[in-house]
Amino acid sequence: MSVMAPSVLGIDVGGSSIKGGLVDIEAGRLHGELLSVATPRPAAPEPVMQAVAQLAATMQMTQAVGVAFPSVVQHGKARTAAHIDPSWIDVDGAALAARKLARRAVFLNDADAAGLAEMRWGAGRGLKGVVIMLTFGTGIGTALFADGKLFPNTELGHLELNGIDAEEWASARIRTQLGLDWPAWIERVNAYLKRMHALFWPDAFILGGAVSERFGEFAPLLHSPAQIRPAQFAGQAGVIGAALAAAT
Repeated sequence: MSVMAPSVLGIDVGGSSIKGGLVDIEAGRLHGELLSVATPRPAAPEPVMQAVAQLAATMQMTQAVGVAFPSVVQHGKARTAAHIDPSWIDVDGAALAARKLARRAVFLNDADAAGLAEMRWGAGRGLKGVVIMLTFGTGIGTALFADGKLFPNTELGHLELNGIDAEEWASARIRTQLGLDWPAWIERVNAYLKRMHALFWPDAFILGGAVSERFGEFAPLLHSPAQIRPAQFAGQAGVIGAALAAAT
């Protein structure tokens, strides 16, 4: 068997960029580099999938592809559009991806994809009880697990906090827009964790998104009764989890 045999293509569509990579779904790691292109403006279905196809064309195509997407996804269809063009609502993303890439495609929520990767191979490996994956980026993505089983499409970044969506208060995008230093931003994150803990009583939080690569800089400022772990895969989690979903 060649070294590339267990590879599956994973794609992660974000508000600002689309990332992709070939994933070894036996070992849970990338084969080669994580590649990316800018998310088209407007981020409508056809332009986004054309960008996905262009990105995929630079990599070895596999029998299946997983696409992580910033939306509630039910039976392959996008149901919300918080950080993507509203024309995506009710579009069958799985069918569109399969047609554009001429491969079997799985289409799922991006935070759910990241959570799947972390629970299988990363920071959540071996954790029992209730675990909540949080991805801090353009918004706040969430993935809720109970004894390793995913409860999909939780969208808890839209939980009300201080009269607005929590992601409009504590996402990494807001940190950048307002120029918040670590103490100022983590004060907001702690308020969000407190609300989440009061509602779900998790045993652990996993903090993901690209900002998790700097976890050591702000970890001492975090406070929660639950254990807090940095995501192992950081910005790669959505790609790896999408590939995992497509392989199962």
